[in-house]
Order: sequence, then structure tokens, then C-alpha cells
Amino acid sequence: MVLTLFLVTLFASSALALVYELTKGPIAEVKRIKRAIAIGKVVPEFDNDPGTEMKKLAVDGDTLYFYRARKGDEVTGFAVETYTRTGFSGLIRIMVGFRPDGTLYDVAVLEHIETPGLGDKMEKEKSFDKRTGESWTSQFIGIDPASFSLMVKQDDGDVDAITAATITSRAFCDAVQRAYDGLLEITDELDLDSVSGSTVEYSPE
Repeated sequence: MVLTLFLVTLFASSALALVYELTKGPIAEVKRIKRAIAIGKVVPEFDNDPGTEMKKLAVDGDTLYFYRARKGDEVTGFAVETYTRTGFSGLIRIMVGFRPDGTLYDVAVLEHIETPGLGDKMEKEKSFDKRTGESWTSQFIGIDPASFSLMVKQDDGDVDAITAATITSRAFCDAVQRAYDGLLEITDELDLDSVSGSTVEYSPE
């Protein structure tokens, strides 16, 4: 019986390891493509591969990723892969795009498990209004985080929360603020015009 149990366990673990190895590559490729699409959505037009000009920043036990977009020799913007763990259902990852002057260009949601019909309205397609041509995230486009308070209005900020999803809205603002703070922290490495200080630790690629 012990030998049988051992063989069954060995077979199961080997099968799991094989499946992991077979799927690891395709999963990584899907994530890479999704990330590349998100970068293309949140920064002005570019002709380089931002993935080859990536920087990392260690923040609160996780990592921010910065992608520099260029058209020729001119920097057109920066995409920041950021996160928050304060969502209603936990982790939220988004891509935030900035112009070279630090103003926000656009945002795209990468990952979340927020409540369907409520928190998931942070996704553009889930909150898009055909009458106005805008979504919930439209209010972030063009803002300057240096003067725009990235908190919901219930907390005396400038952001209109998603109806019945204030926690998700707060979390989204937290992720955007984290992206901006990180961007300012490594401004010299990214050739960003505006400069500020921060307490997070810079980790080169």
C-alpha cells in the first residue's frame, strides 16, 4: 500500500511538473502580449520597443515597471505598470501612461478580480457611455497629479467614485498615485522633465 501510494504521488507530481513546464512559456507570452497592448493604449505614438527600455522600482514588497516610449530620439511618454492590494477583492494591476511632463495620458486595467457590475467598471469597456463617449477612467486623462488630488471625493479628493464601488475606486487611485510617485523617484533615469523626492528604493534592471 505504501509503495502504491508512493507511485501515485510520484506520477501526480511528475504530471503537474510537466504541465507547468509546457504551459509556462505560453502563459508568459500571453502576459507579454497583453502588456505590450496596454503600453500601446496608454502612451502617445512611438516607434521603439518600450519593453527593451524597462526599469524597475521596488515598492512595498512588490515591483513597479517603467517603460519608456520614443519616436526616433524623442521621448513621447512613459508607461508604468503599477498595482494596489487595497481593492475590494485584493490585488489590482493597471498600466498608467504619462507624457514627458508628468501629466497623465491614459490608463488601462491589466488584472483584477473585482465584483462584476460594480468594481469591474474601472475597465473602460464596462463603464463606457455611448452618449458621452466617455468611461469612468476618462476623468484621469490629462490630469497633473502634482495638483490633482488622486483620492475620491468622499475623502476630499478630486475623483468621482464608481457608484456603489468606493473601495475599488480608492484602490484604483492608490495604484495611480503609486505609479506617479515612482515615476518621480526615478526621474533622472527616465529623462522626465519634472523632479521630486520619495522614500522608495530604486532597483536597477
